[in-house]
Amino acid sequence: MNKPVNLPQSAQVVVIGGGVMGTSVAYHLAEMGCRDVVLLERDELTSGTTWHAAGLMVTFGSLSQTATEVRKYTRDLYARLEAETGQATGLRQCGFIEAATDTESLEEYRRIATFNRYCGVDVQEISPREIGDLFPAARTDDLLAGFYVKDDGRVNPVDVTMALAKGARMKGVQIISGVTVQDVTHDQGRVTGVVTDQGNIACEYVVNCAGMWARQLGAKHGVTIANQAAEHYYLITDPIDMVSADWPVLEDPSHHGYFREEGGGLMVGLFEPDTAHWALDGVPNSASFSDLPPDWDRMTPFLERAMSRVPVSLQSGVKKFFCGPESFTPDGNPIIGEAAELQNYFIGAGMNSVGILSGGGWGRVLAHWILNGRPDVDVTGVNANRFRPYQTNRDYRATRMMESFGNVYQCHFPTKTPKTARGAKRSALHDRLLAAGAYFSDVSGWEAPSWYAPSPAEAKVDALSFGRMNWWPYWQAEHRASREAVVLTDMSIMSKFLVQGRDAGRVLDHISANRVNETVGRITYTQWLNENGLIEADVTVAKLAEDKFLVVATDTMHNQVETWLRRHTPADAHAFVTDVTPGLTQINIQGPNSRALLQALTDADLSNEAFPFRTVRDIDISLSRVTCARITYVGELGYELYMPSDHAVNVYDCLIAEGARHGLVHAGLAALGSLRLEKAYRDYGHDIDNTDNAFDTGLGFAVALDKPSGFIGQEAARAQKSAAPYKRRLVQVLVEDPEPLLWHGEVLYRDGMPVGDIRAGSYGHTLGGAVGLAMVEGGDDIVDAAYLNSGQWQIEIAGKLYPCRCTLRPMYDADMARIKA
Repeated sequence: MNKPVNLPQSAQVVVIGGGVMGTSVAYHLAEMGCRDVVLLERDELTSGTTWHAAGLMVTFGSLSQTATEVRKYTRDLYARLEAETGQATGLRQCGFIEAATDTESLEEYRRIATFNRYCGVDVQEISPREIGDLFPAARTDDLLAGFYVKDDGRVNPVDVTMALAKGARMKGVQIISGVTVQDVTHDQGRVTGVVTDQGNIACEYVVNCAGMWARQLGAKHGVTIANQAAEHYYLITDPIDMVSADWPVLEDPSHHGYFREEGGGLMVGLFEPDTAHWALDGVPNSASFSDLPPDWDRMTPFLERAMSRVPVSLQSGVKKFFCGPESFTPDGNPIIGEAAELQNYFIGAGMNSVGILSGGGWGRVLAHWILNGRPDVDVTGVNANRFRPYQTNRDYRATRMMESFGNVYQCHFPTKTPKTARGAKRSALHDRLLAAGAYFSDVSGWEAPSWYAPSPAEAKVDALSFGRMNWWPYWQAEHRASREAVVLTDMSIMSKFLVQGRDAGRVLDHISANRVNETVGRITYTQWLNENGLIEADVTVAKLAEDKFLVVATDTMHNQVETWLRRHTPADAHAFVTDVTPGLTQINIQGPNSRALLQALTDADLSNEAFPFRTVRDIDISLSRVTCARITYVGELGYELYMPSDHAVNVYDCLIAEGARHGLVHAGLAALGSLRLEKAYRDYGHDIDNTDNAFDTGLGFAVALDKPSGFIGQEAARAQKSAAPYKRRLVQVLVEDPEPLLWHGEVLYRDGMPVGDIRAGSYGHTLGGAVGLAMVEGGDDIVDAAYLNSGQWQIEIAGKLYPCRCTLRPMYDADMARIKA
């Protein structure tokens, strides 16, 4: 039982947890001027997982600009904290080397190195001999190359945390140890305070930085936090004469290990492909400074392989074989931001073993978000609202989070899909699509076809790669069928919300930048902006009746869209939001033969005159009634069909039977991606995000600045438009050489100077080369057609430069003639 302490009655912000994340949040809140902050720690600072962290301080390794900038900021913060606080952080910038042992990892690291250099990380590709010079104990005979960052290195995790805590106290933060937070109070969906074993504190904001306890605490007040503790190991040898503290950190994923000096010997850290969960039924509150019994039988093969990279480690004595818990998330990304379930409830947890090397930066991001109402970096990949409740299930955590751990040192192929915790969400058409040869990937928990093989037996990936894989011809055929005939795509994964009531139109028109409350039977593409004019969501709104609307958004933004919609619906408005995603099957019929196919199945007049582009109307197909929207995401004449899921199989069977006469082909998400990028269609969370406005992303056509009723962010959007001509633009890129592929993060050059990076890439089977969308930063230059048509344009792909073309207008059907045919 904790000793009695005197708690303040209130605070503006209560931070829960005294590890590196909690102290970083508290420090940055105070640094930004918010000093009415209380940090509560259940035991002692660092006693959760921070105390035993390996202390790597590495900026290399991510294709996320946000994650890379967070790491850079963290390293710089640790470098200045001692001068500010008088507390050392143990930062030693001895360097870092990532070793590549095969051609696939070499390509991955070259792609990462290109992007990291663009972000300002000084990473150099070095030879095996140079690796040996820098880390003389390493065996280098089988290495292909290394990637060296001289300014990276290591820190002392406890010292870092104490420096952050001291800095926070110096700025006015109260840090109170020995207080257990038992619950969070709330009223009308908003935080009101915390309940502790020492009394209650009223507060405006709560930040859950409770580490491996975060999920359990969140569950008490209905907040979804999908993290789970796993066993993490490292071995420390006895002192070794040849080992120097000046050696860089060496990481060799092929041998599951990382190596650095520790106490005159070596630390051999492990990320084995098959790990074990810990405390699956709940982390005990008493689990402080946990030192778990190591499983020698399970770990010995992995340990021996790791140590074989540095043979001298096998010849020395073992000082300690340590096992401690670390928490992991379903996708390997941290959980950062405001909870969907409670306003003013923020989360900084699920660090996936990179809490030390990124905690400083994420603490800054959270503090800014709390005090300014929105983040100043792209958070679409880490936002705390991305997870669904089922992802906290025991069986899900026991498998998926352990797979995330195992993926840390796996090659991160762009089309890799999780293998565990599969089948949770299936379309009503799943069995039909399986029989049709679908290869399924995990897409926001859905089993979604990526592509189709000629038979179910052939629906397999022979080997993952950054190049062409065995399913390339299947993908190519689906792409071409969409351009030349007609395809069927099951898009039931899309997030769908019914908004009903006499005020539904008024509410949606205020949230939407475009006009969405005009003609019944009209579907409208629009962005939802915040007060700064930045994009919070990218949706279509179909007006089905005067008091009935259907909002459709991408699968990854489900909670983001629903939360934004609910929080911006006034309490006194007669407007009601219903998530109808599970109950509505969505079948897309796209391609020049789509009208003929559907017309053969319905009495409704689908002619251009009777059913023009952007029309939405109920039609009959066989025994079913479906909502048919003439809209496209592939750049062809096409329709989206929405139907109750109990009618889905009937409608599908009718489409397949008639489709044989029209050249109908099944198409998966790979084809959808390549088709939409040929048309330069945007995808929120991939090529547009919360740091963008509608004008620099080329979406100004969907913003009705003159809408009399106004909309959220209207004044900011008006100012953004008046800032034209723009020096920052999202452009379409086509690689002129047909061989290389774009995935993400490739760097764009104009006259030899880096000016942007690929946010989303694919292959344009119609255009004849890799295609993508890149944000171009013109600096002092205006980014317009003249700018893009002048100069020498190249793109760097895995360390090689290729000529490319860039344009503001879509390279495919820029005038929309095919769409409106």
